Parts: sequence; structure tokens; C-alpha cells
Amino acid sequence: MYESFFALKQKPFTITANPSFLYLSQRHKEALSYLSYGIKERVGFIEITGEVGTGKTTICRALLNQLDEKTKSAFIFNSNVSESQLMQSIIEDLGITTTRKGKGALFAELNRFLIEQLTLNNNVVLLIDEAQNLTSRLLEQVRMLSNLEAENQKLIQIVLVGQPELREKLRSPELRQLRQRISVRYHITALTPTDVPLYIQHRLSMAGANGAGPTFNTEALEEIYKYSGGIPRLINIVCDKALLLAYVLENRTITPDIIKQSIIEIEGGIA
Repeated sequence: MYESFFALKQKPFTITANPSFLYLSQRHKEALSYLSYGIKERVGFIEITGEVGTGKTTICRALLNQLDEKTKSAFIFNSNVSESQLMQSIIEDLGITTTRKGKGALFAELNRFLIEQLTLNNNVVLLIDEAQNLTSRLLEQVRMLSNLEAENQKLIQIVLVGQPELREKLRSPELRQLRQRISVRYHITALTPTDVPLYIQHRLSMAGANGAGPTFNTEALEEIYKYSGGIPRLINIVCDKALLLAYVLENRTITPDIIKQSIIEIEGGIA
């Protein structure tokens, strides 16, 4: 609705995990580097955590876009599944064709596929998003996948991505074997006050902003940080609402009053 008013090619503050809009703060750069290192070095297990809305899924999608043709991947984004459904999802995402449905049969098919990829000098990566929702039983099944290994290297690299609750879950005694196998860990934190203006400008630029685009004044940026705490998803929500309100007011400068009114409406109040 407001794109033409601000001379934008698309909406800059959608909350979908679009890797083309990824703003690489220092913490996001480090997370991506840790992921790339763990996969390249075939460390086996990698754990990436962060609060809700800090960009974990976007980082995963950016990583998948960076993988070369020698790296096969499966991305599981629905973690509320049964053991058989998890194996079936992994098999399907890796492009393995099989008519067998039993968990043991699927496990055997995956093992055959991994050995085949090793002979081709390929690497295989499994990313599981929202991994904090996995039951202890499912996490134990994931650990069993890591038993599929060659003499001197892992056949599959497993990335567990989740909220801080994942770290708490992995501290439980019944998951100590899995916890001990995690070689790389990284926690993504919120953006700093310095990052927030850069983040907003980055998203506007990616959306095609030019001289006619919206301008967030300093006080407005301070209000955005105060409300969001530097969480990218919350920044997107309040900025999108602010652009809509500014469009209605025919104002190309986003002021603190516009941000405050946007926040009231986001929280269900009447401005």
C-alpha cells in the first residue's frame, strides 16, 4: 500500500525469513562463520541458539544459499513430528527415493545415501529449526544419526537451531551423550543501539529506497530500540506499522510520535 508513496520496490519490513534482506551484525557474521566452519570441518553437531525473533531462521536460509554443489542439505522447520515423520522428512528433503516406510528401513536408506555421498566426496548437512520443541526421545534419535560415520569423519553434519530453552533441554542428564557430541556452539543476541539504524537503512536499501524514501529521525530510532530491545522481528513489526501510518499522514519523515502511535496500535490500544 505504501510502497509507491515512498518509491519502494517492495515492503522492507516483512517478518518472513528472507535471506536477501539479512543484515549481518557482528553477532550474525560470527554465527554464520561458526556454521560454515562446523560444516566444512565435518564436526558432527552444531548448536545455534537465540531469543525469539533474532534471525536464526534467516541465518539458516542464508547458509543454505551459500552451500556449494558438493554439499547436500535437508532443512527441517517443523519440529513437532513423530520419530517416523522426522526420518521421512529428512529422507524426502535430501531427495532420496524410497518405497519403504518403516523407521529402520528409512535409517538404512539414509546410511546408504550418506556412504554414497562420501564416495563422491560430498558433504551432507541436516538443519533442524525450532529444535527446542523436539522431545528428548526425538533428540536421542537425532543423536543416533551421528553414529553414521566413516573411519575418520562424520557422514552427516547436524545443526540444531533453537531458542534458549534448547540449551536448557540439552543439560538434562538423559541427553548428556548428545550434549557431549556438540563441537560448535553459538548464541545470537539482539542488535545493539548502534546496529538498529544500520539495520533499518539496510532493509530500506534492499527494498529500493532512494531520495524519495522514508527517513527515520534520531528520536524515532531511539523509540524503536526502546520498544524492540534490538530484536529484528520487533523492529520489522514497528517499522512496517510506522510506514503505513506515515503514508496515511502523507509524511515522509518518521517521527517519534509516529513510532509511539504505532506501538500503541501494535499492542492493541487505540491511538
